[in-house]
Amino acid sequence: MSRHPLYPDTQAHILDTGEMLIQHRGFTALGLSELLREAGVPKGSFYHYFKSKEDFGVALLSRYFTDYDDQLQLGLGENAPGNQRERLLAYFARWVERAESHDHSNTCLAVKLSAEVSDLSEPMREVLKRGMDQVIARLAHAIQAGIAEGSLAAHPQPAELAESLYANWLGMALLSKVARNSTPLRRLLAETAHRLQPEP
Repeated sequence: MSRHPLYPDTQAHILDTGEMLIQHRGFTALGLSELLREAGVPKGSFYHYFKSKEDFGVALLSRYFTDYDDQLQLGLGENAPGNQRERLLAYFARWVERAESHDHSNTCLAVKLSAEVSDLSEPMREVLKRGMDQVIARLAHAIQAGIAEGSLAAHPQPAELAESLYANWLGMALLSKVARNSTPLRRLLAETAHRLQPEP
């Protein structure tokens, strides 16, 4: 299969184009002909890499969560600036920054697609579940590390706290998107700082 003349990695180019379109239109509304037209690739190129539109969606979400996990490890890792509590709050602050620095159609892909595809596609739902579980696990590990280093007060269930925080941020991101207002996220950031109490 020949590569697109302007893009050395045709598969990545199709995924990049699809993600951009999905951010504005949603997964269901995006037609294959529109995707191919915007990407400037023939239908054969699409089916060389993806068996179906659903398979494309699975690949898109898998790539998204792989990249997200890489960024999360960097942001919460020991080489990131600050102590573990500061790193966690910086991670959640970036949710606010994202909401305020992009147009309202551009949001976290997990937030964008969770409600839309969970009942539509079991393979895509499974990728979302695995990806979100991985995020929660990273947050739980960071909370445990913060308790161990003394930057966070002890908590009886770090994993449950991580799951609760992530769920709150997913929900508030949807509310903020509907309201087209970052104020709910800013309120949640203050609440999160309160829940992630520093060691007295």
